[in-house]
Amino acid sequence: MVIETYNLTKQYNGKGGCKEICLSIKERQIFGLLGPNGAGKSTLVKTLVGLLYPTSGQGWIFGYPLGSIEAKKKIGYLPENFRYYEWLTGYDLLYYHGCLAGMDKDVIKKRIPFVFELVGLEGKEREKVKTYSKGMQQRIGIGCALLADPDLLFLDEPTSALDPIGRKEVRDIILRLKDQGKTIFLNSHLLNEVEMICDEVAIINKGSILVKGTLEQLLAENIKVLLRIDNLNPTILEFLQTVDKNLKKNGNKVILTIGRREQLPWLAKEIIQLGGLLSELRPSGGSLEDLFINMVRESGDLNVDHC
Repeated sequence: MVIETYNLTKQYNGKGGCKEICLSIKERQIFGLLGPNGAGKSTLVKTLVGLLYPTSGQGWIFGYPLGSIEAKKKIGYLPENFRYYEWLTGYDLLYYHGCLAGMDKDVIKKRIPFVFELVGLEGKEREKVKTYSKGMQQRIGIGCALLADPDLLFLDEPTSALDPIGRKEVRDIILRLKDQGKTIFLNSHLLNEVEMICDEVAIINKGSILVKGTLEQLLAENIKVLLRIDNLNPTILEFLQTVDKNLKKNGNKVILTIGRREQLPWLAKEIIQLGGLLSELRPSGGSLEDLFINMVRESGDLNVDHC
């Protein structure tokens, strides 16, 4: 496993942060961590990269303990809201970060042109960072994280301040890195970004992981269903509200969410047995947005997903 944690906890005077986090992340995939503001995402990322020391629990990067020199050598990290020295050129910035990483100077000089090409900034090497657009600054930040050729890349909210063009540019870079065999840990609250590029997802709220799995698995468990019931009566409606208390009704049409696709025959049978004339039953895959909102809304009542 690239990342493995067992009951990993980081709290501040017993409050906030993240608690009892259990993750197993395989290599060569994009893993998305989703959560609202203040959910504990950044605390978890900083703990994984070794900037914060765990309160309790354990974790490993490529088999090395979190925070160890061996683990850090495997990691590239783009922090949220990073600020670089604006008076430096893009080339000087990468060279400086290579020196901070302890890289050989000849290796740094060979890597810099490759990294500029990879992040789409070739020809901008001698321009000062302060002249870069927001999208370019975000890409040079990714370049700094990539310079030492890490196997694992942590990106903390890499597209949150960008316009649609800038977001697509960063997405394209992330997908290229995956194709090159990198593992990417993406921390974000932008649902559409995660849904477009991630292989696996975890949703965190109030410091705890609520659900995790592949997108296919998670979305298969939340199916929206359009029902058209020609003689919709109070008894049928009461039954449907036991299935989904947040259903939407418009005339003889009802839209609700079920937990699994296998429930569809049961749902139809129950409606018919209650005297319903079911003229339409149309399922559609649930969206990540629906799953996210439902998980976060109900997280106060959920049994969170510990090890």
